[in-house]
Amino acid sequence: MRHIVFVAFDQALLLDIAGPLQVFASARDLARARGWSDPYAISVVAPGAPPTVTSSGLAIMTAPLASVAQKPIDTIIVVGGMGSRQAVHDAALIRWIARHAKRARRVCSVCTGAFLLAAAGLLDGKRAATHWAAADELRQRFPRVIVDADPIFLRSGKIWTSAGVTAGTDLALALVEEDLDRAAALTLARHLVVFLKRPGGQAQFSAVLETQSRDDGRFAPLHDWMAQHLDADLRVEPLAARVGMSPRNFARVYAELTGTTPAKAVERLRLEAARRALEDGTLPIEAIARRSGFGDEERMRRSFLRHLGVPRATTATAFRARPHEKFPLPCGRGKG
Repeated sequence: MRHIVFVAFDQALLLDIAGPLQVFASARDLARARGWSDPYAISVVAPGAPPTVTSSGLAIMTAPLASVAQKPIDTIIVVGGMGSRQAVHDAALIRWIARHAKRARRVCSVCTGAFLLAAAGLLDGKRAATHWAAADELRQRFPRVIVDADPIFLRSGKIWTSAGVTAGTDLALALVEEDLDRAAALTLARHLVVFLKRPGGQAQFSAVLETQSRDDGRFAPLHDWMAQHLDADLRVEPLAARVGMSPRNFARVYAELTGTTPAKAVERLRLEAARRALEDGTLPIEAIARRSGFGDEERMRRSFLRHLGVPRATTATAFRARPHEKFPLPCGRGKG
């Protein structure tokens, strides 16, 4: 049984804790349901007396840092959130992280939890990820850290760092894959209805969110229709006709509101649909290319390369399990 210790603090981001914690808890639940031994023991510790109040206002019951001092620790996961900027000044907490990191097999951070690892000296000379919006600050405050603002998560020896918020779930699934095997991680990803491995980096997600936030809702019905008719003719002319605008005016207004062209928006929708279908693994790649509007596998491959940087050999395998991997969670029978 591997002991996973989450390190929280006041004003931590709730999802930084709950997302990755649920991955390990679900692995444990699925193992118990099949009569297998528990793969994980989970603790959530924090400085000060419980409860610990997260930035959402929800309080969680945490254990004192000293409660795990004498217990074997397999993995330390330091979470992030608004409180991380204050937590880096908690000398006792930073000393605890530095001391226990020496005996843990893995040390990880979620989002701005990287600031605490950096304060403990664990990221000096190492590549590290954090939330894209905090990357410049991390780089300025800790110049010895090689900050990479794009990856969903990074591994540098025994140190793992991840991007913002939901990237903690990606990180936890990667840890489960290392501990057990890919089939176990894929089973959990399907159970939690998330991607096992998101291709590309976090810049793609921040860009899509920025596009959506700049749209005043005028084209929301059009976007819904586009998502349901990806194999239709989605060039500017038919799209403009659907909203009763001239092609030139539509292209101009659309770009002004969303910050992107209609063609690029269509390609993003098609990429998202193809990614989900590839992960599901029930359709041949050629059928996915047609249904998502790419027409053929080669056009879909080029789009993946252009936007996500996924090599041809991994366009499909990054998302779907091989046939022999579609088995129940093999807890207790995976890697050591």
